[in-house]
Amino acid sequence: MSQSTSLAEGIDHQVAMVMDLNKCIGCQTCTVGCKTTWTEREGTEYMYWNNVETKPGKGYPRDWEQKGGGWQSESRSELNNGELPPKEDYGRPWEFNYDEALFSPSTEALRPQGEDPEWGPNWDEDQGAGKHPNSQYFYIPRICNHCTHPTCVEACPRKALYKRSEDGVVLVDQDRCRGYRYCVEGCPYKKVYYNAVKKTSEKCIFCYPRIEGEGPDGETKAPVCAEECTTQLRMVGYLDDREGPIYKLVEQYEVALPLHPEYQTDPNIYYIPPFAPPQIDAEGETTEFDRIPMSYLEDLFGDGIHDAMDTIERERAKVNRGGDSELMEMLTSENPAQQYRLEVFDE
Repeated sequence: MSQSTSLAEGIDHQVAMVMDLNKCIGCQTCTVGCKTTWTEREGTEYMYWNNVETKPGKGYPRDWEQKGGGWQSESRSELNNGELPPKEDYGRPWEFNYDEALFSPSTEALRPQGEDPEWGPNWDEDQGAGKHPNSQYFYIPRICNHCTHPTCVEACPRKALYKRSEDGVVLVDQDRCRGYRYCVEGCPYKKVYYNAVKKTSEKCIFCYPRIEGEGPDGETKAPVCAEECTTQLRMVGYLDDREGPIYKLVEQYEVALPLHPEYQTDPNIYYIPPFAPPQIDAEGETTEFDRIPMSYLEDLFGDGIHDAMDTIERERAKVNRGGDSELMEMLTSENPAQQYRLEVFDE
């Protein structure tokens, strides 16, 4: 099997994920699954390796898209210096009196203990943009992109961050890390976190023990965020597996797009862009204007958004006429084997 040109040097295969944003309902089941599996330890209370944020919105940490990071240009010869987000932009971990919250008739019991919070994950959930009747928003789940050219790896003077040769997962060597936090500044997606108790950086590990089959049953499993997803919006596999859905959606049909490709890191988390009905006028009639502005989607996903949406609309129309479409079959399949293709494949 020939390999995709997207593979980084020295990487045998690149594991990747495609998320269909048209299926995300913002239920946060993936967030809870990740949180209870990986970040319920001391020093990780504020961390959400997986989060689902509302777009348009400020995200987590707050205004992460304005905090820099990534590469200066396609040559990747110079880093774009980023900022270290202050802890206020993550939001403090809130504590509740659960007995009162569950059994008290007073709404005051639902307030966090201590000082009233001023920001936190999903603070602006469901706010979006626009005005009734043309208000709009959508959800976007985010994890570490396990980039082909990760700037977090380049920024670390200790070489504590690295890409695994077998699958391209980006990890932090906890023995080498000294907590300088250059990796946090260097990541344009702000998906590396500092554990002030351990004084080291931590991040999403793509649940590599699961994809290695280290569980009690020895079976290969998808990451927790993918397995727990109630709407099965995540597909997981190897980018260079030409028979798998990841390769076909990313390379063949080019409908799965990276988030903010201008950062030049070549993310390996991809998104099927969201569709929405057109705007309606004062009489309730549909107009020619997009509900979600195409300019906003272009800011998120780059110029490829136009061809991607045209391709999906063309294939959907084909199915509506009674034809077959491999693309639409992949996007609507509920077959777990279609969703999680993680076995080592023949080259």
